[in-house]
Order: sequence, then structure tokens, then C-alpha cells
Amino acid sequence: MVVLFTALTFPSIYSQTISHSDIQPKPTISIWPGKAPGSEDWTFSERVAEGPGGSKIYSNVVNPTLTVYLPDPAKTNGTAVILCPGGAMRVLGFAETERAAEWLNAKGITAFILKYRVVPDTPSAGPSRPGFQGMANELSLKEILNRRGNANPAPDDPMQLKVIAMAISDGQQAIRVLRRDAAKYHIDPKRIGILGFSAGGGVAIGTALMEFSDAYPDFVATIYGPSLVDVSVPKLGAPLFIAVMDGHFNVTNGCMALFALWREAGRPVEIHAYDHAYGPASGMPIASWTDRLYDWLRSRKFVVD
Repeated sequence: MVVLFTALTFPSIYSQTISHSDIQPKPTISIWPGKAPGSEDWTFSERVAEGPGGSKIYSNVVNPTLTVYLPDPAKTNGTAVILCPGGAMRVLGFAETERAAEWLNAKGITAFILKYRVVPDTPSAGPSRPGFQGMANELSLKEILNRRGNANPAPDDPMQLKVIAMAISDGQQAIRVLRRDAAKYHIDPKRIGILGFSAGGGVAIGTALMEFSDAYPDFVATIYGPSLVDVSVPKLGAPLFIAVMDGHFNVTNGCMALFALWREAGRPVEIHAYDHAYGPASGMPIASWTDRLYDWLRSRKFVVD
């Protein structure tokens, strides 16, 4: 069996690195007023373990939060990006998103790491497969397109489907919170985007699959993360940026399907599929994806110099 959409190994892809021992704790805010809807009966405790470089890996998330990364006030440009960690919808590995947040801050962009709900690892959660397993054979691009771009490798797992919906609602609520508090963080409420890694990319995509509302992102980026739900691109579908390795099992074709569906809908989309022979085995695109993302943000006026 093949485990998909994991993001627990982290190549050094950013020009700036983080020394976690030298960093002061970042402000963290709860996104829901009271218990998060849909999981009010979850009574277990959140777990945290140490990940690469002293970063954190979270499981059993009950209280979704945003961790705030503010750029130098002299550099801030009003753009905000919500970062969704990966971890196969079972855990959230913060290492990638922490490095991404530091990189975004260096570009004057305000960053927020979303700790969204994942499938619990407690007996009370009921039966559920361990991790994203179940696709022993790779699906072709045509097969994923026939599934409306849904690359979820466990499409018949009730608990997982329920939690994916919760995670997407967490992403939408995070957008609402930032629009509401835009002045507090010195951000433009019309330049709030969401970017996800691996399964977090699926969460980010999910926020853009609804009709325009106060919870709709202004732009979306997914880094090796296909959709985990059926894709129906809204008429005002947010501009989409995709980066993926060309040989990432099922993920590559899932991302290609996203590109095709966005293009079919006549909405702005850009994709970069990197040759896996020149990238890390984890499936992470090579380092230049950050440059391509910044070029795209500037070209679409989401970053104003």
C-alpha cells in the first residue's frame, strides 16, 4: 500500500533558514468563538511532538488556531497568506510552513499558519485507515478528471471525509477572521490568499470551491497538494498557483487535473511541474518554486511593490 500526501521530511528549499532556539513564541489566536462547529463532542487532548529543527508536529487538534508571523513594519506590503501544513490529514507538520512564513515575511507579506482539525487517533473516533492509504495503483489524469479532480485516496472513509470538511471550514473561518481584523494586522482585506502543502494544499483548494462570500480567498496556491473533494470551479474562481514534482504518485495527476479544471472554467491558473530527477525524493518541488510564486503574485498585483 502507498501512503500519500505526507509532508514530514523537509529539504532545505528556502534561502533563509530558521534557528528555532532563537525565535520568540509567535502570537496565536483561536479562530472560532467557542468550540469549533462539527467537533463539539471531541473531548480528547491535543498532542504535540518535536519535528525537524525543533519545529512542532500536532495531532488530535481540537481548537483550530492561527499563528501570526508579522513582517518588518518597514517592509509590509498589505498582502496576507494563510499557510496550511501537510501531514496526511492525521498530523500537522509545521516545519515547512514555518520556513514559508519566514520567507513570506522577508518579502513583506504577513503570514498566518493555520492549525486545522485532523482525523483523531483516539479509539472514540471510530474505524479509519491509518494515513491516506488505499490507492495501490496510480490513477491516470483521465481517471482523476472523471472524478471531478478529487484525488482523495480514501474516498469511502466516513471519518476522513467528515474531517476534511471540518478542515476546509477552518480555512474559510481563518479568511473571515483576517478580513474582519485586517486593520489590526495592517493587511488589505482584498489581498488575502491561502497556500497549502500536501494535504494542506487540498484544504486550501477546498476553500476556493464555493460561491463568492466573506470566506472566499483572493488567491490560492497549492504545493504538491491535489484536491481532496470534488472540484466545481465557481464563476469567480480565485486565481490558482500550482507547483508539483512530475513523478509524485497520484499527486502529480491530481494537480494536473486541477489545472485542467481551472482552465476549463476560464479562471486564471499557473502550474509548474518539476522534473523529479532534479528534486528531493519527498515530492517537494525544487527550490525555485518560491521565486515562481513571487513572480506570479506580483504579475497578478497581489503583491504591490
